[in-house]
Amino acid sequence: MFSNFAFGIFEESIGKYHIADRVDQPFENPYPADDIAHLLYKKNWIDTVQWHYEDLIRDPEIDPKAALVLKRKIDASNQERTDLVEYIDSYFLNKHKAVPIAKGAQINTESPAWAIDRLSILALKIYHMQEEAERENASDMHRDACRSKLRVLLEQRQDLSAAIDQLLEDISNGKKYMKVYKQMKMYNDEELNPVLRGKRK
Repeated sequence: MFSNFAFGIFEESIGKYHIADRVDQPFENPYPADDIAHLLYKKNWIDTVQWHYEDLIRDPEIDPKAALVLKRKIDASNQERTDLVEYIDSYFLNKHKAVPIAKGAQINTESPAWAIDRLSILALKIYHMQEEAERENASDMHRDACRSKLRVLLEQRQDLSAAIDQLLEDISNGKKYMKVYKQMKMYNDEELNPVLRGKRK
């Protein structure tokens, strides 16, 4: 099933990141550029780095100048993440372009890649909740609470994985169809963000 394949790549990416456990470490993609695994690995790496950016920026003693630099990095990461989702959706669109659409077929409220985006984030939640559930210097109460949350996350993984695989099967059978919508984020565009547009005057 595709969801298990994707989750395995996410786990590989997360494990690799945590060897050095630094947001500034170099990125190397072990998969060839024409392989869907390449996109999945890169997607999760972006998510993993951003996860740790979000930890860093919540430091109550962070220097304001450093926080601004970090906020810019988070903005850039969000844009790259969105781009990767669109690339993954384009892969599925191209893969199923010859599938005849069945009469009465409907478009799903969420595209395959946006569901896979949620699976990538879920892989990170599971990894870090597992860490907390096993942290030796935490209290028994903390570990018990985290084990309880971990069980919920694992159930979410089952449900989300089943939904992703069902959606992909429906698309491959023509029971559902998909489109790739560009996000058209306005705040990064100098022509669409009035603040950025004003800076050019």
